[in-house]
Amino acid sequence: MAVLPESAREVLESDGLAHLVTLNPDGSPQVTCVWVGLEGDDIVCAHLGRHQKVKNIERDPRVTLSVEAPGENAIGMKHYLVVHGQARITEGGAPELLQKLAETYVGPGVKFPPTPDPPPGVVTRITPERIGGMGPWAPAPA
Repeated sequence: MAVLPESAREVLESDGLAHLVTLNPDGSPQVTCVWVGLEGDDIVCAHLGRHQKVKNIERDPRVTLSVEAPGENAIGMKHYLVVHGQARITEGGAPELLQKLAETYVGPGVKFPPTPDPPPGVVTRITPERIGGMGPWAPAPA
């Protein structure tokens, strides 16, 4: 497990959309934009339905996340965080996590999901194994 430096934690708790990459049965990548947050050292996101990304994780837990981050390097290239890890699906809790994340991504006081009785859904929990990208969290070039 990779330890997330505070700079990476700040990005993961910001309102930057994450691009979650999972692997389809044929090995091709499947990419979805998701809201993310942190629970302890796990990166979490919620899903009300059993979409392709959830099926992919249940079959192959290897995932990659990328998140655009504030800041840029000395030549003007924007910062971004990349996290490679292992994901697991836990049943239930999606509406509660989505409500919490909506406070960051949509705004304070919002009700989300905007339905009276959402399904329990699933939560994806990602254990970081390696981090990279461009920013203060990235390993120095060799």
